[in-house]
Amino acid sequence: MAFTIEDILLGISILLFLSILISKSLGRFGIPALILFLGVGMLAGSEGVGGIHFDDARSAQSLGTVALTIILFSGGLDTRWESTKPILWRGVVLATAGVFITAILLGLFVYWVTDFTILESLLLGSIVSSTDAAAVFSILRYKNIGLKHNLRPTLELESGSNDPMAYFLTVSFTFLITNEDASIWQLIPMFFMQMSLGAVMGIAMGHLMAWVINKIKLEQEGLYPALTLAMVVFTYAFTSEINGNGFLAVYISAVILGNRNFIHKRSLTRFYDGVAWLMQILMFLTLGLLVFPSHMIPVIGIGLLISLFLIFVARPISVFLSMAFFRSTLADKLYVSWVGLRGAVPIVFATYPLLAGVQKSDMIFNIVFFIVLTSVMLQGTTLAPVAKWLKLNQRERRLKKHQFDLEMEYDLKNELTEIMVPEGSPAIGKSLVELHFPKGSLIVLINRKGKFLTPNGATVLEPLDILYVMTDNDQELAKVNEMLGYEVA
Repeated sequence: MAFTIEDILLGISILLFLSILISKSLGRFGIPALILFLGVGMLAGSEGVGGIHFDDARSAQSLGTVALTIILFSGGLDTRWESTKPILWRGVVLATAGVFITAILLGLFVYWVTDFTILESLLLGSIVSSTDAAAVFSILRYKNIGLKHNLRPTLELESGSNDPMAYFLTVSFTFLITNEDASIWQLIPMFFMQMSLGAVMGIAMGHLMAWVINKIKLEQEGLYPALTLAMVVFTYAFTSEINGNGFLAVYISAVILGNRNFIHKRSLTRFYDGVAWLMQILMFLTLGLLVFPSHMIPVIGIGLLISLFLIFVARPISVFLSMAFFRSTLADKLYVSWVGLRGAVPIVFATYPLLAGVQKSDMIFNIVFFIVLTSVMLQGTTLAPVAKWLKLNQRERRLKKHQFDLEMEYDLKNELTEIMVPEGSPAIGKSLVELHFPKGSLIVLINRKGKFLTPNGATVLEPLDILYVMTDNDQELAKVNEMLGYEVA
């Protein structure tokens, strides 16, 4: 049956609407959005109520590659160097050595319990070796759960940077299986070349993006998202063309750009946040359409066994070994082990052996899909209780902070923040000059009972004054909050 473009657009719009509506309705019960989007895709598929027949693995892989590029870039833009710096090496080791150990351990287990060859087993282990952050943080934020000991930035950094390693392993073992004359020793120089080129290109493009955005002076503000999108796609494509790791280049460039000053920073960040959500939904829906539920029934037993080994053995061992050289508690390691959700990325990676014609690629794909479902349903719905059980949760105490939606031409390092002087504040009755606010902060305006005052050093603060404070960074803002009587974590 041939579909017109109107039919396709109508179907996509209905699926998008249903996905968002179901996510809104069921997300409050702790069910990750990922599983809901996949579920909608499966229901709309050829074996669901929708009856849409889709078996184009190449299109699914292409969409997944584009989506993953945008998602990694959006995640990198939101990564703050101040919070990442203290745990940088811990996150990097988890994202590299941790992924490698997980892939090897799971591969050996698959080889032991199945009739897969050693290379096919290691390929399966590689495909599911990376974690997914989208479902994790959607639950943590919805439940308003804070995590002690810098666990959140650790998990953010790991999940944002571990896909390149899993991608390299997946492509490498696919190459070894399809090329009988190839040697595993060929992979070592290939690994260092891909990661080195990816890192160099990411650093170079991150600085170049910031320079171009600030210097190009476009007439229309709406062209800036198109400009940055072109540079993001170029970063991935060109790095891949020169045999570098495009995903790593995109993520590093985004981290560098996100920690630089550039015009329209807030609007561009919001743009990529929205596009990343759209890409996630489309990717999950497409992968849901791609799977045939009846094909998973024969692999339920072995899939469950492999999934449980991954969750309770392979992931914890890799985390404990990776974090052995860093100061962390047993509870920290246990929680990081538990937050090892597998998401849509492994399903995308599972299409590589499909397209390469690997003999047991269909079975690998179905096992991977089952592992993802099991991981998300078991781990994704229990993140909050496990954090509480391990005594790692804490109420997120944020700075008294309301940022204005202002776009400043260049000096986006400074933020204009609204803070109310609480009753009983130690600052009441004191002049601004007596308070000795940090040098990096400036009170530019005071709202006193609906009237706006231009402050000077002799201005005395009164209860319920609303201060409009320009600050350089969150450390300066924290000091201002403390001086006004707010408790800051």
